[in-house]
Amino acid sequence: MTQPEFFSLDGISKRFGVVQALDNVSIAFRPGEVLALVGENGAGKSTMMRILEGVFGPDSGTVRHGATPIVFGEPRDSHRAGIRVIHQEPEIVPNLTVAENIFVGELPRLAGVLLDWRKLEEQTDRVLATFGMQHDMRPRQLCGTLGPAQRQMIEIMRAIRAGGRLIAFDEPTSSLTGDEARRLFSVIRRLREKGTSIIYISHRLNEIIDLADRIVVLRDGRLVDDSPAAGASEQTIARLMVGRNIADLFTRETWRSGEQLLDVAGLTTDRVSDVSLRVRRGEVLGIAGLMGAGRSELAKAIVGYDRRIAGTIAMNGVPVVPNSPHAAIVAGIGFAPEDRKHEALLLFRSILDNASLCVPDKTSSFGFFNRRKALEIVSPLAAKMSIKAPNLDEQVSKLSGGNQQKVVLARWLARQPMLLILDEPTRGIDIGAKAEIYRLIDELAASGIGIILISSEMPELIGLADRVLVMAGGRITAELARPDIDEATILKHAMPQSAPAPGDHIQ
Repeated sequence: MTQPEFFSLDGISKRFGVVQALDNVSIAFRPGEVLALVGENGAGKSTMMRILEGVFGPDSGTVRHGATPIVFGEPRDSHRAGIRVIHQEPEIVPNLTVAENIFVGELPRLAGVLLDWRKLEEQTDRVLATFGMQHDMRPRQLCGTLGPAQRQMIEIMRAIRAGGRLIAFDEPTSSLTGDEARRLFSVIRRLREKGTSIIYISHRLNEIIDLADRIVVLRDGRLVDDSPAAGASEQTIARLMVGRNIADLFTRETWRSGEQLLDVAGLTTDRVSDVSLRVRRGEVLGIAGLMGAGRSELAKAIVGYDRRIAGTIAMNGVPVVPNSPHAAIVAGIGFAPEDRKHEALLLFRSILDNASLCVPDKTSSFGFFNRRKALEIVSPLAAKMSIKAPNLDEQVSKLSGGNQQKVVLARWLARQPMLLILDEPTRGIDIGAKAEIYRLIDELAASGIGIILISSEMPELIGLADRVLVMAGGRITAELARPDIDEATILKHAMPQSAPAPGDHIQ
């Protein structure tokens, strides 16, 4: 029997200037159901969430609770109605404790004045235990000491504890480990069993297929599909999102490699042991492995961020000075790290500032920044990469994840490197932006640039890499050529027990 509608959107439209963010969208959010909301960046998902949480109202259409129209004048009205939105960027107060952040606004008081720490700790302990987080954080621990995944869990625990009847999760696993994500899925399933209505927004299509009861697809502000999740596939969802098959995203041509470019021999750091590898011009070398395998650490060792204990690195036969990022850049090595927000971008500076950061010699006059010169370099790159922003003065923090990543890549294209290391280049970005980055990788390789592609996404490695090195325990455990690159073989060599014993070496 079909469950009654809980909250619903009826013919919602919203325009910002010339952009039609939502166009006559109607969706019912049913109790005891996980509804996956998918679409590219700019499809209208964020606008819909802001309408639901009362940040702004629709231009036309109605939000309903059952059959009753409701109007939210501000977010507090939405909260009172039982709607909670858990954003990708946690809204945590760093100088307050875990307990205070979870129970903010509802702290227990003694005689209505003093904070009842004993009761607060007891309540917090119960919440932490419910989420299996009792060993990861303490009630009196300051949230400023927590990592990104822990802060994300604080946000989730706070929203669920507040008893939301409709809870929206916006990319909730973007900062979580595999174990943390599984615990979250368990909590979401328990909420569904209790009758809570769940909206789940994610670019990770495998999560959606595993978790959702129903899938709603938005494209260019319009509703293009609203169907049961049973029988859905990643290919089907991707095709609805972008209007083409997922296989068409990979445009990698036949390997056109040239002479040897990078030669790493016996590289050893605190996290990487005796790694040797080579990259040729025009080659895409994939690096695979499970979390903690040492992939990112290998990249940081090559570019001089992590201290090299032993081994050599050479570009075009010329040694690269150990432990010197500047020497790596001068040698022609570019690096787009996994954590673009904290390790690559100046979030509160403009696109122009970020994209011209590595070419001061080309964008300055008499020691001062020359805006005209910077625009001459960055403008064609921004156009080539389809960076979506009003202008190049737009603050990078206001861009989507995909456009932020394009800014990082534009920075290195301005530098014209011979080798580009990409660590999880499509993490947290939508299908359309992924397709554009895949196309860019193919174009760069075709132009003779060597690429090292580190990715946890098997389809990326299989679709783009000419060779794949598999890592486990800080070592290379296998080298796979194109005919042998498949998920089962990669996983077999990625398991920690497959790592060679100390002293063994794989070229």
